[in-house]
Amino acid sequence: MVGSMSSEKTGKQQAPGLDQSSPEISSAIAGEVHQAVLQHQRGNLAEAERLYRRALAQAPEHFDALHMLGVLRHQQGQHEEAVDLIRKAILSKPDVPAAWINLGVALQRLGRCEDALESYDRALALKPDYANALVNRGNAYQELRRHLEALASYDRALSLEPNHVEALFNRANTLQDLNRHAEALADYEQVLALRPDHPKALLNRGIALLDLERYEEALASFESALKLKADYAEAFNNCAVAQQALGRYEEALASANRALALRPDYAGALSNLHGCHLRVCKWETLAHDADAMIAAVRRGENAVTPFVLLATTDSARDQQQCARTYIADRYPAFPTPMWVGQRRAHDKIRVAYLSADFREHAVSYLMAGLFEMHDREQFETMAISFSPKFHNEMGERVRAAFGQFVEAFDRSNRTVAELMFELNVDIAVDLMGFTQHSRTAILSHRPAPIQVNYLGFPGTMGAEYIDYIIADDFVIPREAQGWYTEKVVYLPDTFQVNDARRKRPGKVPTRSEVGLPESGFVFCSFNGHYKITPRMFDVWMRLLEQIPGSVLWLVLGNVSAQDNLRREAANRGIEPRRLIFAPELGYGDHLTRLQLGELFLDTLPYNAGTTASDALWAGVPVVTCAGEAFASRMAGSLLNAVGLPELITQNLDDYEALALQLAREPAVLSEIRAKLARNRSACSLFDTDRFRRHIEQAYTMMWERHQRGEKPASIVIRKIA
Repeated sequence: MVGSMSSEKTGKQQAPGLDQSSPEISSAIAGEVHQAVLQHQRGNLAEAERLYRRALAQAPEHFDALHMLGVLRHQQGQHEEAVDLIRKAILSKPDVPAAWINLGVALQRLGRCEDALESYDRALALKPDYANALVNRGNAYQELRRHLEALASYDRALSLEPNHVEALFNRANTLQDLNRHAEALADYEQVLALRPDHPKALLNRGIALLDLERYEEALASFESALKLKADYAEAFNNCAVAQQALGRYEEALASANRALALRPDYAGALSNLHGCHLRVCKWETLAHDADAMIAAVRRGENAVTPFVLLATTDSARDQQQCARTYIADRYPAFPTPMWVGQRRAHDKIRVAYLSADFREHAVSYLMAGLFEMHDREQFETMAISFSPKFHNEMGERVRAAFGQFVEAFDRSNRTVAELMFELNVDIAVDLMGFTQHSRTAILSHRPAPIQVNYLGFPGTMGAEYIDYIIADDFVIPREAQGWYTEKVVYLPDTFQVNDARRKRPGKVPTRSEVGLPESGFVFCSFNGHYKITPRMFDVWMRLLEQIPGSVLWLVLGNVSAQDNLRREAANRGIEPRRLIFAPELGYGDHLTRLQLGELFLDTLPYNAGTTASDALWAGVPVVTCAGEAFASRMAGSLLNAVGLPELITQNLDDYEALALQLAREPAVLSEIRAKLARNRSACSLFDTDRFRRHIEQAYTMMWERHQRGEKPASIVIRKIA
């Protein structure tokens, strides 16, 4: 699965606007207050404050002095005092709209958005055509994640002032949050037509283009922002995101480094830099950056995306802390959940699967058979799809497997959640977690009474609104349950579903047809390059050194990774040509060529998942080393299910020794391959219907607990004989 990059959407919401129009001053101390206002407008805040306070010493209830001193103290960051001063001003003169607006701004800065809304409404009651009040009210709704109400407020402001830049900018941001990216883009364009020198609009236009996968245009927008603001760290960071998407990794590294040079504590840039280093196998600073990120995670900082951490450490504790912090920052539970205990009565359990990967993708390769085999007498299944429509063989097969297939790519998170709630979904199964194009925010609305984390993200999501994680005794040992926020559902064979109808490998090609030398042992590892760590590579190069003529067969990946891996091989005394990079092929063709691999070498701390079951399906034994966390125990679970537990090791020394023995002793390896061939058709790993009965038993037990009014708890599914 591919992890999402950290396109940190900073500066999204234009700050609430104070009303600093000159007050009408008429009193015995008008001159004193007038001078204070002039100093205030010139930016001489200390002198203005002295004059305001001198006026108030003479007239403690003077409206203008109280009001403008409140505005000044807000500007100085003293928001509590600002609220007190403006409230006192309003007591003496409650019919001034600007005072109500400024009270709302100060309250909003204190996080008291509901109170701020009341203030903005009071301003609008006094002046219904007050566009600035409508914009600020929209901002407060946005902070409360009440996006549709925010949108309505901005729309009303724009009906009064069609070229109101802040209203347009914040409306665009709201449309972005609603996943209406094309509409947001149009608003950003209008802002830039009015204000070409608006760097935040250029930044956010680029982010909208990223979401629309128009990466070249996104990059151009970020670069335009940098022409206006050369020290714009967020623009550099988002340049890195676009450049990675375009496969321009060296440029992405340079951009992320520029962001960090400007803001050394910029967690999003550090996460992107580390993720990019992993993808291009550039390891010089990897250990240092990993230590820095893990230390920040332990301090409770949102320093790295949970996906990147999977390839960084196998500590289940650190992964849980990272996920919890990330959820709290990005996807906190909605304060008003949709499902709050309502009872539902229908004959079948309604299960909704949520994913952007109902297409030619690993998730569909594994799950298509399960979708097709679900017991229609007991379950009603539906798909909630976040990806654009895909017209391909797997996409059509998956679509046909569901009773209802909901296209949700351009629908807001709340709209999708509302639809799920209206459809009376009983169990929502998130197949993405924190992988690319995931929509975790949907489940933050709690649209279903039971919400499940399964398959796409091999770790905890750290969210209290996710009730269960599907696992087995190997990937989450009983004593490790505490490091998973979800309650663990223990399936009896393996956590991983497989499709018995997946394509069978065709006739074995010749070595020359796939770019392999005619002789020599073939080690292979078709995991993504980001899973290869220096420690693993050290082991692999020692294996090549000890097995003369052997080669290591890897995925093609990106050119930078190929160059770096070849260089790292040479640094370890291995001829770079002994690394063979396999070009991308269709799934069936890949399984066919995979048969030429003699031994699959797994990675740590992020094991093979689909790639391991592909190798086993193609008849290639997998040697793995089990770590602590879910992601570092996946291949071991598959080996247990295929009847080859002897290929699971507990440390890298044993891993290396086992791989070396199998490469040196053809008879031993031949027996392992024969055992795999015998087991493949009868083992639990590739028995889709057996898995289907186990997971349906899990869904039923979850539902029965819920129906009894019991809280989620760990569930152990009994093995079907």
